[in-house]
Amino acid sequence: MTTEEDTECKELATPFVPFHVEHITAKQHYVDDTLSNLALACDRCNAFKGPNLASVDPTAGEMVNFFNPRYDELNEHFQLVDAALLGLTPKGRASVHLLQMNSRPRIQLREEWISSGGISLRRNSRFYA
Repeated sequence: MTTEEDTECKELATPFVPFHVEHITAKQHYVDDTLSNLALACDRCNAFKGPNLASVDPTAGEMVNFFNPRYDELNEHFQLVDAALLGLTPKGRASVHLLQMNSRPRIQLREEWISSGGISLRRNSRFYA
C-alpha cells in the first residue's frame, strides 16, 4: 500500500479524507490479505460497500459486480462531469449508486480537489486518479 497509485480513495477518487485499508473481497467471503485484495478507501466508501460484492445497476435493474480498483480500468467505468462521477457501465453505475459517490459532501470534496489542481482533467472529460 505504498505505491503512488495508492494515494487516494480508489472508490471516491479524492485525497482530502482519511483512508481505510479495504478488503476488496471481504474477509467473510474469502480470507485474502494480499495486496491484490487490498485498496485504500475513504471511510464512507468503506462503510457503504461493507461486505458487499455486487449491487444493482440502477439503469438496467440487474445485479452486477462492483468496480474492482485492482483489475478494472477507472476510465472505462466512470466519467467525471464537473465534480460528479457518471457511471458509464453497469458496474460503474452500481458502484456510484451504492457507494453514494455523488452525495453533496463528496461533490464538494471533488470540487476542492479540482480547484487545488489535484486532478488533471478537461471539462466533461474522462479522468484518471
